[in-house]
Order: sequence, then C-alpha cells, then structure tokens
Amino acid sequence: MHIERIGPAERSPLATEVMVPMRDGVRLATDVYLPGGDTTPGPVILTRLPYDKNGGYTALPEVAEYFLRFGYRMVVQDVRGKFRSEGERLLFVNEADDGYDTIDWITKQPWSNGIVGMWGDSYYGFTQWAAVSTAHPALRAIAPRVTGTRLGELAAPIPGTHTREVEMGVHRMYPLTMFHDQDMLMWQMDWTTLPYHDTVEKFFAQVGSRSASYDVWYPNPVRLRRFRHGSPFDAPAVPVLMTIGWWDNCAPWQWQDHREIQRRPHWAINEYLLIEAIDHESNSHFDRPWLGGGARPTPEERRATLPRYLGPAVEFFDVFLRGAGKPADIPRVRWQLANADPSFRVSETWPPPETTTITLYPSDATAARGKAPGGVLGPDRPAAGVEATWKHDPTGPVPSLAPDPFAYLLFHPDQRGNLDRPDVLVFGGPPLAEPLDLVGPVSLRAQVRADGPELDLFAKLFDVAPDGSAHLIARGQVTVLAAGYDRDVEVDLGHAGYRLPAGHALGLAIAGSDAPEFVPFWGQEGNRWAQTTASVTTQSITLGGPSGAALSLTVHRGTGS
Repeated sequence: MHIERIGPAERSPLATEVMVPMRDGVRLATDVYLPGGDTTPGPVILTRLPYDKNGGYTALPEVAEYFLRFGYRMVVQDVRGKFRSEGERLLFVNEADDGYDTIDWITKQPWSNGIVGMWGDSYYGFTQWAAVSTAHPALRAIAPRVTGTRLGELAAPIPGTHTREVEMGVHRMYPLTMFHDQDMLMWQMDWTTLPYHDTVEKFFAQVGSRSASYDVWYPNPVRLRRFRHGSPFDAPAVPVLMTIGWWDNCAPWQWQDHREIQRRPHWAINEYLLIEAIDHESNSHFDRPWLGGGARPTPEERRATLPRYLGPAVEFFDVFLRGAGKPADIPRVRWQLANADPSFRVSETWPPPETTTITLYPSDATAARGKAPGGVLGPDRPAAGVEATWKHDPTGPVPSLAPDPFAYLLFHPDQRGNLDRPDVLVFGGPPLAEPLDLVGPVSLRAQVRADGPELDLFAKLFDVAPDGSAHLIARGQVTVLAAGYDRDVEVDLGHAGYRLPAGHALGLAIAGSDAPEFVPFWGQEGNRWAQTTASVTTQSITLGGPSGAALSLTVHRGTGS
C-alpha cells in the first residue's frame, strides 16, 4: 500500500521553540510567539495539537501572526509523542495533565500575566476541554471550534434505548494515520476486502510497528479515561465560545456538549454559541467552494479568510482575557442562515424564540399496489399503516458521495443518484410557494424491523431543486438492535439553519448504509472490523397509522410551511 509520511515543517521565524517539561520529565515542543518581541507580561492564547505546530494543514504560524496583531502572546505546542515532542503517543488520555502542566509553565514566564485562554479546532478543541477538566485557575476562557468532549469516541450505546451510535470509518483510521507515528502517515483503507482488520495488519507489517491507540480498541475496546480528573462540566465553569458548523461531520458531539451545558446553570451562563454555515474544515457554504471542483484553498485564499475564522475569538478574548468590554457585549447566540445572506442573526437562546415545530409524515402511496416504496412527505398522517421495505446488501452499500466528509462543502455532492437506488426510500414534499427557513433541531421518529440482529437507520433531509438536484440539509443515523424493533426509535438529525427557496421541495431519504463514511453492517453481530462474511438483510419501516414515521422540523415563524 502507498503510505505518505508527513514530517515536521520548517519552524516559523516569528517563534521561539522551547522544550517544556511535563510532570514525568517528558518534554513537549512548544513555540512561543510574542508581539513585536515584547517580553512584558500579557495575556496568552494556547493551542495544543497533534498536526504539527508548524505545518501547512492548520496554518498555526499564520493564526499566531493574526493574534499577535491584537497584542496577544501565543503558545503553540505539539502534543505528546507528535512531531518534535517527546513521549509515547496515546490518543486523548494524556491531554488533561499535559494541558495543566503547560498552562502552569506559561504562568511562570516573564511575558505572561498569568491569564491564559485556549483556541482551536477539532483535536485542538478537545485539548481545551481536557485542560478545563483540571481546573487550572489561570485558564480563563476557551474557544473550541468544530469539536466535542466525546470527539473520536467509539460508537456507544444510547442510554435508555435499544440503540447505539453508528461507527464512523474514521474512528479506527484516525489512530492509524494521525497517532501511529511521530509523523503523519497518510494512506487509504481498502473498504472492499474483509475483514478490515487484515488490511490494518498489512499496514502494521509495512511500517514495522503497531499502534497502541488502535490496539486498545481492537478487538474488544478498552475505554481509557480521557478525563482522569472528572468531566470538564464538573469543573468550575469558564466562558466558552463554541463554534458549530451546519455541515460539520463532528457536530453531533458538539451539540451533545451544548445540551450538557444547558443542564448545568453555572456553565449555561458562560456559554456563547457561534453557529456557522461551514464544514469541519471551515469551508463556508456562502463561498460556494464546491464550484471549485474540490480544490483545497490556496495559502492566499486561506489567509484572506482569517478575519472570519479568528475575528469572533479575538472579540471574545478581549472581553474575558483583557476585560475590554462586558460579557453582555457578546451575543449569546449568533447563527447563519445558509442560502440567505451571510450576516449573523442574533438571539438569546437556541433555537431562537421566534421558531415553532412542525411535523411531516412520510407516506407510501405505492406500496399498497405492490410497487417500489417511496412517496409523499406531507402534514397529514395516513390513517392506515404499511411497511416500506428494502434490501440491505453490505457488499454494495449506499455510497458516501463526498470523498472527504471533513471537507463536505468542497464537494457538496448532488445526491440524486443515490435517491434512485432500490435500497433507498425517498419521500418528497411539494414545491414551496414561498421560502421556508429551517432553524433548529430536526429529528425522525420511526418503528423499524429486520431479519437480522440489528440494522443501521440513516435519515437525510434534502433541498430538492426544480431541476431534480438534491443537496444535503441535515442528517442523522442510529444502529437499532433487535430488542428495539417495533419500538419508537428516535433519529437525531442534528440542527439546521437553512433557507429552502421558493420552488424547491423538501426531500427525505431513508437507507441502511452510508459507506465508507460509516462502517456498514455485515449481517452478523460483532465487531464490524472483524467480519469475514456478508449477508443481505431485509429491512423495513412503518409508514402511517399511530406508529408511522414522523419527521419533526423547527421552522422560523413567518416563513411558508
């Protein structure tokens, strides 16, 4: 197999590298950026990441330069075992204590006034929550973007239900690319050959080493504690600016954090939401990046987006690290409405108070005549229940159409090809007479059954244009265990902030796979990476009647319905 090794990039001339000792003597490579070389005390922004503090992927030197313009000192660190840092790599579990020790080191430097904030995306958003869990008094504010406290956690049972999360393909691939070696090792998984684990063993043989972060998850996962001092939400609250993307594939973890924060008053009063029309890589729906054919932004294009990317964090840190202004100056919730104008709407709560919930019912107008299932999505619940059925063949699953789910908006694929498949149920509403603004949670309640021990239920909400093209608005998925058959199952499709134009229609697709973004069900119980055979299963969903499927949408009052 082809393996691309990406080592550390050249150090930024603006930074001074220091090897910072942790409590066990391991030293972590740390870049210190000072505005104009100013060594007088001031507030510090810390970022801890596994992707190379000097690398082009995250452009941290450019980020640091931006923060320096506003007088902040910035500290950027390779986490333990990565790039120039010493120590053993072990996914997630060292970040709490290493974060505490790094913050403690910062407070003792002459250029620090003892006030620290943290900023960053994804894994370097997670390292912020890890540091929060240690309750270091110098950590005064965090700005985690497109991340979550459960980031990258293996699929887990959903409490109080007969369901569990569906495993993402990246779950076990991440430790084999980002956390296997000091460098990044980029390679492509063979998703067509069973068992998947055999391909991993070939990778180990080729690179000549094993991965502790993978082996601890296979074959039977050992869930090591990522927060050894307790949940971050049990620690004293700090102000948090949470940036969530409508098309971020990691957004479900961040919405879980939001719900947990709202259950805890001392955290709720410190939460500020920034909800953008972006994907995980911060591509904006308003820039229509898919028109570039999936091309990555150039360094110049990326530099031009820094004010959008970092401006809200500067505003936030000015208040909570510098005391320049009052907390009330920062809106509690700012959100973008895709397909409208890019300006941020402002509200005190999420969803905004001027929203309401509507319910639409998928009905199978053709099943009674023995034809292929599919049909109407409308406000009237059919009186009689019918079963809409499809075959799930894991050897030919419904394909994930975006080559990189983290950069979904680079592709924003037209999904109409998938909607023509016999293993996808499709329900559509009529063209809208006026625009409809979807603003808030989306969920599907359904009863399902299958002739196998479990099934994966995928639900996707689409904007269907007059030309028949279909583009994703929201999605959700859940694995239903046999004990959950014929019971109400809730599929959380996340949240939407999307204007459906007049003349367009809502579409709902239901399927049993979305591969390789999600690891398909192979027809048997057990670890899907260990399966050696594939079996076709028959799956069905109830439409109509008291137990029929129901789609719940949150809409902005005053728009069409």
